[in-house]
Amino acid sequence: MTVAAAVAVLVGVLALATALGLLLRARTGRARPTRMNDTRTSTTADPTTADLAPAEAFGTEATLVQFSTPTCARCPATRRQLDALAAEHPGVTRLEIDLAERPELARRFAVMQTPTVLLLDRGRAVHTRFGGPPRPAELTAALDTVLTAPAAAPATTPGDESP
Repeated sequence: MTVAAAVAVLVGVLALATALGLLLRARTGRARPTRMNDTRTSTTADPTTADLAPAEAFGTEATLVQFSTPTCARCPATRRQLDALAAEHPGVTRLEIDLAERPELARRFAVMQTPTVLLLDRGRAVHTRFGGPPRPAELTAALDTVLTAPAAAPATTPGDESP
């Protein structure tokens, strides 16, 4: 291989790595809405999130679920960000799941990086997903959408109807 060919290969590899790095950076922390986020009207717990924690660990209005690992360098800053946001909004809580203790959840929720944050609505359905530390403006906008969504009508049982 000539020196010119080697330099051309090196430049090509560097260009490809730079493009992939920029793409990954552009996608990290972006909000990705789920398919059902606007159509869900049920007040029952979503079966995919119901077993994440006891019922009292979830917020009455919204829950910020953070998937972390012990070696995650960006997880402590994300934890502080989510705690501060939850403290500003009544009924919003943060729930942290250590994937080292519950690795089956990484597959179920397709967690490819930590932190991964899920925004759950009142019914514990996944409304928005963030891969990497959430961008503050996008996280706030997604949370505001969940908090301003009309609450689902409570289910009635026969005999509960008023005349």
